[in-house]
Amino acid sequence: MKEKFNANTRDVARELARRYSTMTHEELDALESILVPIKYQKGELVLKEGDVCRNFYYIDRGLMRQFYFKHGKEVTEHLGQDHSIVMCIESLFKEEPTHLQIETLEPTLVYALPKVDLERVALHNVNIQILYRKILEESLITSQVHADLVRFETAQDRYKKLCKLMPQVVLRAPLVYIASYLQMTPETLSRVRASTLLD
Repeated sequence: MKEKFNANTRDVARELARRYSTMTHEELDALESILVPIKYQKGELVLKEGDVCRNFYYIDRGLMRQFYFKHGKEVTEHLGQDHSIVMCIESLFKEEPTHLQIETLEPTLVYALPKVDLERVALHNVNIQILYRKILEESLITSQVHADLVRFETAQDRYKKLCKLMPQVVLRAPLVYIASYLQMTPETLSRVRASTLLD
């Protein structure tokens, strides 16, 4: 059950500023004012197919996956871990219903950044504009890295690269979702993991 609560939004605002842009005290105040802390239980849908995505979700702690259905099967598109941002970018910017869904794989604490509020405060704060741009750049690069991974790498290299890029995801996410994300069967992933352990 989704639950809003009081939390230390200042620390999260500082963490976002540290990662994406330096900020004045006034800009930190503005960023903090729009953060919405939400707790989710394991297995909750943060966004369902047909919903319109209106937020960037900063994962303070927890694990999330984005997935869609293709020929009746679930396909994992993205895995988000602690201190990363998840969004359905097409739905967010076109303000149209999404085909992607977002589900928590663990009890997860997120800080929602409503797009409308982020754009409003970015109008008057240059460093928040930079933060906004860098979040989008990071999302595009992550998508490109994943596309190149499944397009060009062998199954073994895909797994090794994921271990390097997202070691916590490899340790914490169910194998069926890791396999789907890497576009291989769970059986292939099991063989790849076994051979990697022998290397």
